[in-house]
Amino acid sequence: MTTPIDPPYMDPAVLVLEDGRVFRGLGFGARATVVGEVVFNTSMTGYQEILTDPSYTGQLVCLTAVQIGNVGTNPDDEESAGHGAEGLIVRAASRIVANHRSTMTLPEWLAARGIPSIGEIDTRALTRHLRERGAMRGALSTETTNVERLRALACEAPAMEGRALGDEVSTSETYIWQEPEWSPHGAATAPASTFRAVVVDLGVKRNILRCLRSEGVEPIVVPAGTPADEILDMKPDGVFLSNGPGDPAPLAGVVAMVRDLLERAPDLPIYGICLGHQILALALGGRTYKLKFGHHGANHPVRFAGARRVAITSQNHGFVVDADSFGTQGRVTAINLFDETVAGMALADRPVAAVQFHPEAAPGPHDARNFFRDFVRAMERRAR
Repeated sequence: MTTPIDPPYMDPAVLVLEDGRVFRGLGFGARATVVGEVVFNTSMTGYQEILTDPSYTGQLVCLTAVQIGNVGTNPDDEESAGHGAEGLIVRAASRIVANHRSTMTLPEWLAARGIPSIGEIDTRALTRHLRERGAMRGALSTETTNVERLRALACEAPAMEGRALGDEVSTSETYIWQEPEWSPHGAATAPASTFRAVVVDLGVKRNILRCLRSEGVEPIVVPAGTPADEILDMKPDGVFLSNGPGDPAPLAGVVAMVRDLLERAPDLPIYGICLGHQILALALGGRTYKLKFGHHGANHPVRFAGARRVAITSQNHGFVVDADSFGTQGRVTAINLFDETVAGMALADRPVAAVQFHPEAAPGPHDARNFFRDFVRAMERRAR
């Protein structure tokens, strides 16, 4: 289905970076002014999943693909109900929607979700600037073009380092997830639950929960502040640490909880993704540090140690684990081939493992989907 839409743009809009660089364009979506860390994402598809990924909380996302919005939006592609990117930056917003699944145009959906966006700017120039200078704070407005005011807002915005956003985006109540992965052939049927896993919500994406459910796992999603006692009282077959936004270092309570689980339940499988990977490393005595401009995209090659195997992965993080900080506690299991940063770690003698990338994709390739099966196999071994 191809549907022409009205021109998506509103009035002039502007993006101002903290170093004074100004990008002028045309606004669409919500009429608002927002601040955040400006990052770029190299994915060719999946803009709705990107914008609703809680890991982008506190960030303004520049998409490097030339045209955005041509497949519209739909409820199935949302990765969270309310958390995600603060603003969107694109070269061009599509004036055509061509997708039978679409229920709303991108500008309409952005307006409904309260996300302001700017188009008709040189996103290549912005991306080069961020690569050279590093990710930085910015202010995006579709309601004012006052550059001095916007630069002041950008400079006053909190830096990403030191922000414990994982606590802010976590669920406030425990719930059980039942929906399996989406199927293009109609509603998928969830398999019978074989294991129960506590998922610590640091900003969890829905597709992580869907992948677990499709593997026969019943995810019990708990708030980030849940103590180890309560988790162990649930008698889980495993614990899963989710993705999430911000700096892992200030999440001292979550780190202490994971360290408590490691000490009290040595045979309990504990797996993690992205921020969960970093939290696990900190609980094992490791360190994390901030990258210059982060990894954001669906085309990142990862090499697995000792396996002579490479996977193309989806990634979204601004912090990584220091490979030299493990000591004898853990071993590196995967390396990002773009910059040789740590992409995975595990304990040799315990069912504990984590990856820095996103095996659940949404968007991205499914090369690393077996990470969820590895988690299930760890629970199976424990049950024998």
